[in-house]
Amino acid sequence: MVAMRLAAIPSVDRILQDPRLEPAIARHGRSLVVAELRLLLDEHRGALKSGAAPAPAAELVAALLARLQVCARPSLRRVYNLTGTVLHTNLGRALLPAEAAQAAALVLVEPANLEYDLERGERGERDAHLEALLCRLTGAEAAIAVNNNAGAVLLALHALAHGREVPVSRGELVEIGGSFRIPDIVEAAGCRLREVGTTNRTHLRDYEKAIGPQTAAILKVHASNYAVVGFTAAPAEAELAALAHARGLAFVNDLGSGSLVDLTRWGLPAEPTPMGSLAAGADLVTFSGDKLLGGPQAGLIVGKRALVDKLRGNPLKRALRLDKARIGALESVLRLYLDPERLPERLPTLRLLTRTVADISALAERLRPALHRFCGAQTEVSVQPCVSQVGSGSLPVDRLPSAALRIASARLKPAAIAQALRALPIPVISRVHEDAVWLDLRCLEDEAGFAAQLQGQSL
Repeated sequence: MVAMRLAAIPSVDRILQDPRLEPAIARHGRSLVVAELRLLLDEHRGALKSGAAPAPAAELVAALLARLQVCARPSLRRVYNLTGTVLHTNLGRALLPAEAAQAAALVLVEPANLEYDLERGERGERDAHLEALLCRLTGAEAAIAVNNNAGAVLLALHALAHGREVPVSRGELVEIGGSFRIPDIVEAAGCRLREVGTTNRTHLRDYEKAIGPQTAAILKVHASNYAVVGFTAAPAEAELAALAHARGLAFVNDLGSGSLVDLTRWGLPAEPTPMGSLAAGADLVTFSGDKLLGGPQAGLIVGKRALVDKLRGNPLKRALRLDKARIGALESVLRLYLDPERLPERLPTLRLLTRTVADISALAERLRPALHRFCGAQTEVSVQPCVSQVGSGSLPVDRLPSAALRIASARLKPAAIAQALRALPIPVISRVHEDAVWLDLRCLEDEAGFAAQLQGQSL
């Protein structure tokens, strides 16, 4: 009986003759179509052995076309970020301005002077495309860029303190995304971590006691994703810098996010800046490119020329260096900071952070009918006040007033609704809270595209 069912399976050649496969072969190539067909027939053969009924050739062709559609769909896809977190690590953090994306695309498809000095006609340095801008914006003597801020801290410690001790406050031994911890980075750099103070209170005298013959640098780390409040104490940056310099040590300040402008001018909470840290006496300051700065993933290091040159000559620098696309994008973003007055309209990150509640609420009211039709009967869609967050460890305790579309259904669980939204052509990433699905619209700028994909669809 099983043998008869197996004999009924159409051959590969017979299925390939189906005219419905001609466009698929033209699009995907014959090799991929044949490979997927063989896998499909193997699965069907296994099902027949388990007692399933033979599928007709037409059904197998339809299944093959569905498989090929899945194969053609890229893994990395555009989504709508309606989570309420502006700089969402899982969703790519900062969005690039159009000119930055164009700058990256140009150097990807055409030759570029990445490491070529056009004036001298000889080999140049890739950091040269960014260094002058970073120095002008921060007041630093020198600057370099690497893959990300964790890489920047790793490089700084490896170059300045490999095999020696680095004091760090216990209140600053943070864990960043993906379970990477400051102690692990210190260890990976070949340094010995010297914990000082306590979780909530660290004094200058704690650093003084920890400094010995094996101490190479003092590391200060900006708290990410949390804040210690209440009975707390920490030395000022200027005090740490003075202590480090009096003992002949380097003072390295890891700002984590780091903003190149005073955010309070737009009504946002204050965030430490590289300029402020350098003015307080830091020798090296590290910060991210894809958080509040609003650029591509990068780790930026600014500070004293003698120390930056040490980092530049370290072998890890080559392993952590930026590629040409991100250098092109980052240069374009940094140039926007030369005109800070127009930043909110030109830099997507700042534009989203400064969006008003009134604008977001009006957007929610316009979209509510289309979303209600998509959700169907026995589902309530309402406009509700909510709060957004900056994300990615930036301003961890501060919240931004916003507005959301709240979906509550009597027939579907929130998880099912969230899954259906993710299955749309452009997946919608929502937030489940208090037995409902929330769509915080702070980050939605493509109103027409969002509404269009709801038409003709339903939960």
